Amino acid sequence: MADSMNEMLRSDMRCEGLLECFHDLKGIDKEIFRLLNDGEEALTVDEIAEEIDRERSTAYRAVQRLLSAGFLQKEQVNYDQGGYYHVYRPRDAEEIAQEMQRMLNDWYAKMGNLIGEFSEKYADGDVQTVES
Repeated sequence: MADSMNEMLRSDMRCEGLLECFHDLKGIDKEIFRLLNDGEEALTVDEIAEEIDRERSTAYRAVQRLLSAGFLQKEQVNYDQGGYYHVYRPRDAEEIAQEMQRMLNDWYAKMGNLIGEFSEKYADGDVQTVES
């Protein structure tokens, strides 16, 4: 854990690294998020798959990960003659950033508590031994 944290702090992270850092998203997820963010219109999964030159099932799984992480919103479009289909667009970047800030604040508080517990347990020099 310490090695990975040190590596992350030393690395030259870009803002899209937050997608991986906070939500364990993959490269294709970032590609789709950028595609939808740069576009003017919401897209179907089929349109997304075509744009990124991937199979529909691959694009669908990535869209589902982005939906679960809260980066996309799904909208239903109704046909005049009945039936419907879904399109996807990015959620408001400011809302996403505020949610990530809350997650970071929660994480920071938890880590602060754990560091405090560590200090209380080991700072006195009372090393607990395991008896066989």
